[in-house]
Amino acid sequence: MSAAKIAPPPIDAGDGEPTLYVARLEPYRSLDERGFLIVMLVVAAISFVCGTTFLLMGAWPVFGVFGLDVLAIWWAFRMNFRSARAREEITVTPSLITVLKVDPAGRAAEARMNPLWTRLDKESIEDYGLQRLMLRSRGDGVEVGGFLHTAQREELADGLGSALSTAKRGVVRSAL
Repeated sequence: MSAAKIAPPPIDAGDGEPTLYVARLEPYRSLDERGFLIVMLVVAAISFVCGTTFLLMGAWPVFGVFGLDVLAIWWAFRMNFRSARAREEITVTPSLITVLKVDPAGRAAEARMNPLWTRLDKESIEDYGLQRLMLRSRGDGVEVGGFLHTAQREELADGLGSALSTAKRGVVRSAL
């Protein structure tokens, strides 16, 4: 799984207007559910063996502390998996830019902008690359790709920049 899934643009949105750019962005997580289960089993087994050793030596409170450690690690992984449910969907057509942001709790916020009035602002640091990407229209701004790695953020900036310039230039439609 890649850090960001960028879907190829469909040719036609169904209403006669071509889609210039589509991106569905999701945070990358290197550990899947199966890997999580394996890690937790190993951590629990090691904690149980070490806790039992301390219990046999007479230090019974340490056994409970090992159990709390396992619980804390499980909770941290669960929070990590929960934050991975966030996503962004960006669609650019000649007349509309739609940015749908869904937070980890499932709440959605949508921003709609006219591509003719929208600019792509990039904040870069020389040693670290592209740090922030904003779509700005009439004073309002929406940050996109905030959870992406620098290289993926640059790829997103290239795609959005190309789609915006195409929308501003005008789309040539063939006559049938």
